[in-house]
Amino acid sequence: MKIPLADLKAQYLSIKDEIDRAIRQTLESSQFILGPEVKTLEKAMAAYTGAKYAVGVASGTDALVIALLACGIVPGDEVITTPFTFIATAEAISRCGAVPVFADIDPITYNLDTNRVETKITLKTRAILPVHLYGQAANMDDIMHLAEKYNLKVIEDCAQSLGATFKGRMTGGIGDAGCFSFFPSKILGAYGDGGMITTNDEIIAEKSEILRNHGGKDKYFTVTHGLNSRLDSLQAAILLVKLKYLSDWIEKRREKAALLSKLLSDITGVRVPESAGCSYHCFNYYTIRIDGGRRDGLEKHLNARGISTSIYYPMPLHLQEVYRPLGYKDGDFPVSEKAAGEVLSLPIYPEMEDKQAEYIAGQIKVFFDILK
Repeated sequence: MKIPLADLKAQYLSIKDEIDRAIRQTLESSQFILGPEVKTLEKAMAAYTGAKYAVGVASGTDALVIALLACGIVPGDEVITTPFTFIATAEAISRCGAVPVFADIDPITYNLDTNRVETKITLKTRAILPVHLYGQAANMDDIMHLAEKYNLKVIEDCAQSLGATFKGRMTGGIGDAGCFSFFPSKILGAYGDGGMITTNDEIIAEKSEILRNHGGKDKYFTVTHGLNSRLDSLQAAILLVKLKYLSDWIEKRREKAALLSKLLSDITGVRVPESAGCSYHCFNYYTIRIDGGRRDGLEKHLNARGISTSIYYPMPLHLQEVYRPLGYKDGDFPVSEKAAGEVLSLPIYPEMEDKQAEYIAGQIKVFFDILK
């Protein structure tokens, strides 16, 4: 049995007529850059996240860069974030000329350990950039408290958390800005790159709109150095179709996650994902944890039997070559380093059948039975 990590073709076929119609209408309108579909999607995303404003950009990475710049981050500033995330999180800070300062993670949620964040704050600190990893919200109460105490901006990395909530509030609508990715494999995925910034601050929204369009308020009249980072109309049209199904897709993901957790719960050596009581987990990824140095062996076992897996993420950012100049070393963030050697993400998508989940769990059980 072949089981992909995400089945994008199955999703497309389930809404094919609507997708094809939306693409055709955009092609016929020939308004490909910042066309009406983009504005409609921005309004819909603002409404969905509970934010006042939304600004479409070319990618989730650009969303982070532009949000940081719009929040006033300049060269030499420090921004506190997690080392256990995709490189884009810290890369965006570096691209602004700022310095990423890492704090270790909570071993259960894999999000920033807010007890460690305050110890990293210096006179140069200007912002906190939490990542809502795997689809579960970080502890935004503590983060917002620290931001208020030290007069810091909060930029949420929501690349994996569209639809997740913290105490009933949508991620992306809590901090000063939220940054979303529409990479194809995300819960709301485009057919190419795309991103979105959400905010309740009119000034941040206006700055983001200027920065995404070469730094100009009007064509050929530039007020600041910006980027060419505009969400195109075709992607917006596709996303508008998919957005209608998002809540249903998330519920189906949660059902698949619950089934997998039930099937895996009695296998010694496997730790299933845990959801914090105040968080509504959207399960962009279903990530288990394998104790005792057996993760890589299990991954090979599953891959050989047609089950796709992925490791998010095999090396924390503080140990990446690009950040060697910051002076971090092995052991600086032990929780992140341990997680990097133990996490394994399994297939999860709305169209996944129960028999596929049962096959995955069965093969994991076979692996551990062999080790006995």
